[in-house]
Parts: sequence; C-alpha cells; structure tokens
Amino acid sequence: MNQQLGAHELMEIHEVLCDTIDGINQFQLYQPHCQDPQLQNILQNQLNFMTNEYNSMVNMVSGKANGANLGTMRPKTSFSPTYGLNNPAPNQPNTSMNQMDDRDVASGMLGCAKSSAVLRMHAALECADPQIRIAMVQGARNCADQAYEIWQYMNTKGYYQVPTLKDDTAQTFSGMYQPAAMQTPFTQMAGTNQMNTINQNIRM
Repeated sequence: MNQQLGAHELMEIHEVLCDTIDGINQFQLYQPHCQDPQLQNILQNQLNFMTNEYNSMVNMVSGKANGANLGTMRPKTSFSPTYGLNNPAPNQPNTSMNQMDDRDVASGMLGCAKSSAVLRMHAALECADPQIRIAMVQGARNCADQAYEIWQYMNTKGYYQVPTLKDDTAQTFSGMYQPAAMQTPFTQMAGTNQMNTINQNIRM
C-alpha cells in the first residue's frame, strides 16, 4: 500500500476507525439486555466480525498488511419479508436503562450498521489510495449486510413492519417510468455529422 496518503483521506479513515470503535463498544453495552438466544447469536457474531474488521483496517493503515481483507458478511438470501402493518406496538423512549429489551437492542444495532455504511461509503468516495478505497467499499457493503441481517430478525418478530401503498397507487407509481432508448455513441454521431457536411458540400 502507498504510505503517502492525502490529508483528507487520512481524516476519513480516522472517522471510520473511531466509528468502528464506538460500534464495538455499543454492542458490548447491549449484551446484558439481550434475552432472545437468536438475537444473542446475531449480536455476538456481528461483534466478532466488527472486531476482526477493525483489526484488519488498523493493520492496513499501519502498513502491516498489503491491503485489507475485511471479510464478507453473508445474511440469509432466502428470506421472504413480511409486508404490511399488523397492529404495530407503540414506541417511545425508555425512562430507565433497565427497561431496554430485545427490540431496543435490535433497533440500536440496525441504526449503528446503517450509519456506519453511509460513513464508509462517503470515505470511499474521498480515497485516493486504490487499496484503501476497495477496503472502504467492502466495509460499507459489510455494514449494509449487517443492517439487513438484523432487519430480517426485526421483521420476523414484528419489530420492524413495512408499510405498503394501495395497489392502484403502487401500480401508478411504478408505471410512471418507461425504458430509455439506447444512446447513440459519440463517435457514431461525429461520423454522421461529418457525412452530413460532406453531402451538403456535394449538393452545393
């Protein structure tokens, strides 16, 4: 990896590493409040993944590794989301940390993963070093997949329901867009214009 990094690039990496530390610490705080064994398993697996990913990024930035193998999150691909609202439970802030339950834990994990995905993709857009850029893009994808994994759990439990539009509204909205015609290549346009000019000169 090129050790001569730009100032803006280094600051973006700094933000990503700090965000990753905060996420790891946040997940650790959630552990005592997590009761569902399925959620406990997701939480522990994601915490381990985030820790390994953090160590890979530190080794990359410190020059101990040629690029960063951040690993790959693999959420379930056979999941079928449940759509529509079915008596969603009311939601409000807790008055004490002792009230934190599995829904609070899952929602906090989801928010953490979403914000981290945005931060890492933004960092990727500011990176000059190609290997760091690839690592940031992969990190953004990993966070997005973490978010989808925890969202799948929340959707199954009814914690995160998906509102839908009426059928006629949805059909009208999706029908607004039509396929685009293929664009004429610039070289072909230039050749056509040149041929038109020649034909005009001949007629003159």
